[in-house]
Amino acid sequence: MDLRGGFFVASQSFLQLNSIFISILIEAIPFVLIGVFISGLIQMFVTEEMMAKIIPKNRFLAVLSGTFAGVLFPACECGIVPIARRLLLKGVPLHAAVAFMLTAPIINPIVLFSTFIAFGNKWDVVFYRGGLAIAVSLIAGLIISYQFKGNQLIENGTHGHHHHVHESQSFLQKLGGTLRHAVDEFFSVGKYLIIGAFVAAAMQTYIKTSTLLAIGQNDVSSSLVMMGLSFVLSLCSEVDAFIASSFSSTFSLGSLIAFLVFGAMVDIKNLLMMLGIFKKRFVFVLIAYIAVIVLAGSLLVKG
Repeated sequence: MDLRGGFFVASQSFLQLNSIFISILIEAIPFVLIGVFISGLIQMFVTEEMMAKIIPKNRFLAVLSGTFAGVLFPACECGIVPIARRLLLKGVPLHAAVAFMLTAPIINPIVLFSTFIAFGNKWDVVFYRGGLAIAVSLIAGLIISYQFKGNQLIENGTHGHHHHVHESQSFLQKLGGTLRHAVDEFFSVGKYLIIGAFVAAAMQTYIKTSTLLAIGQNDVSSSLVMMGLSFVLSLCSEVDAFIASSFSSTFSLGSLIAFLVFGAMVDIKNLLMMLGIFKKRFVFVLIAYIAVIVLAGSLLVKG
């Protein structure tokens, strides 16, 4: 009887893991597809010369322009990694690409609107979330600009000097090239998404939320717990506000903002995607900066 009971519990938890895994993939894949398609468009239609003209030479202005370019891209954190990689291959400075990669999943209109709706039309949550994301992006981007040289990509790809060839192609040929690049990019980042989704589903299945709630008793620990939870849950930034709002009665506003900012910048699936593209030391240093700045910022939030 015990064996049958144990088997039943195991099969129930496996079914739960399976359904969470599939729901994470269903949630993430549309945004990855948008991301790789934009990446393909950049590859085929944007030349290195265009990027050189757009991005300011001054490092602060480059970080600032990267930060606010995120408003234009309705991409979530899993779709933004391939776009950032493509921008780096086109010659965008690392600090500008990092600033863009950090803010784009948060300050785009879709995410800010979903945050507004999720928290019952409260503007303060939207301002705190957007403001802290911009602060993290500016500070981390500036530190990175002094600390790291080069684009920190594991392999620089075969972008070479194909842009001269692209310029002589017709619109339809460029569109075909866009789709080919998008498919290649999808399969290169897709495997990390699948591994990340599985790990996130396993952690959600086997780590009890009550354990996390018991740890988060003061401001610092509750912010850390919510940052940890956002990393584990690996939600897309378009929907994470609805989950965060369900914790409103348990956690302070500061720790909810930490959840909304940290999770949109770093989670299991996009960590694996970053490790597949960037050098490991760079990835872990960047995450450390994000964690420290988000934690400090969340402690300043009062509400």
